[in-house]
Amino acid sequence: MKKKVVVGLSGGVDSSVSAYLLQQQGYEVIGLFMKNWHDDSVTISDECPWLDDSNDAMMVADKLGIPFQTVDLSEQYKERIVDYMFNEYERGRTPNPDVLCNREIKFDVFMKIALSLGADYVATGHYCRKGTIEQNGETVYQLLAGKDQNKDQSYFLCQLTQEQLAKTLFPIGELQKPEVRKIATEQNLVTANKKDSQGLCFIGKVRLPDFLQQKLEPKKGEIIEIEAEKELYKAETPQFSNKEEELKFLAKKYKYKAEDGKLVGEHQGAHFFTKGQRKGLAVGGTPQPLFVIDTDVEDNVIYTGQGKTHPGIYRKALFITQDEVHWVRRDLAINPDETLEVKARIRYRQPLQSATLHQTENGMYVVFEQPQASITEGQFVAWYHEEELLGSGVIS
Repeated sequence: MKKKVVVGLSGGVDSSVSAYLLQQQGYEVIGLFMKNWHDDSVTISDECPWLDDSNDAMMVADKLGIPFQTVDLSEQYKERIVDYMFNEYERGRTPNPDVLCNREIKFDVFMKIALSLGADYVATGHYCRKGTIEQNGETVYQLLAGKDQNKDQSYFLCQLTQEQLAKTLFPIGELQKPEVRKIATEQNLVTANKKDSQGLCFIGKVRLPDFLQQKLEPKKGEIIEIEAEKELYKAETPQFSNKEEELKFLAKKYKYKAEDGKLVGEHQGAHFFTKGQRKGLAVGGTPQPLFVIDTDVEDNVIYTGQGKTHPGIYRKALFITQDEVHWVRRDLAINPDETLEVKARIRYRQPLQSATLHQTENGMYVVFEQPQASITEGQFVAWYHEEELLGSGVIS
């Protein structure tokens, strides 16, 4: 009996080639397109990209001669991704919809549908790889970076579990992007030269600020500039009576008040802005460009600083509450008072940074060797050993 694989055909080149490769490897392949959006009250654009994508996916399935169907997951998507996003933005946090979409939709709702169709595996067009090792007679699955370092997408899968990895295949993880396009061209797949989609995971072409503005009310507020020479950046490091006090100090955010700086402009809502943002402030006349160093959604104030080296941008450590610490490799999880040297990143495509994990009773501190720019609440930090992603957490 051939093993059965359901491929999430998105209408892009990566998933198309994944389906072709699995077919070549002798699997019985089924193509499934996820429709994740049809709420017209939040218009996204006049074009309807998901229809184009769904047609492209269908044409690829037709060319490969595999069964194809569309599943409508828009209800679950709205509930688990969109509502969560609006909620996070209102709290002044910046969520990562792509990580969530993988955790909540592709590798949960979608995977359950695939397994109910009798599939042995689910496959996606992600640039990452799966490894297996045996430990005490049990199989442990590894999430490994994709061979194409420009395209490695392991970060987006940082919330996967052993159970999900056990049932997943990543057919293009060993390939470089140009090789994937070459295969698609050789097989005459309609997606061969299609541009990579930019936008919310599976909703298609959407600019996040436009999307948010349709649900979050604009409200005028002040843009305050904080000078780099401010006293609060020169505070002496206190004496600590224990390690956790020191960790708390390193991870602590600067607390700003409007009177700490000067008024330089107005904005339409603090919840539309995120740390490190430079575009969209519309404040001119400063010697160096202004960057967002903090947002206060309670008082609707945006705090900014001049230039990339402004001290308000940098922090040495971050904290993850215990309920948001996630280990892909549960066997490597550390206990309270234990530490682990790792490489970590706080955003997709960021080069890996040397860091130490410190587990406490209340959660985990990630302390970086070098101060990091724009550590942003609501985003994910992921930690690695060499090319293996070991775990992740939501920055608190």
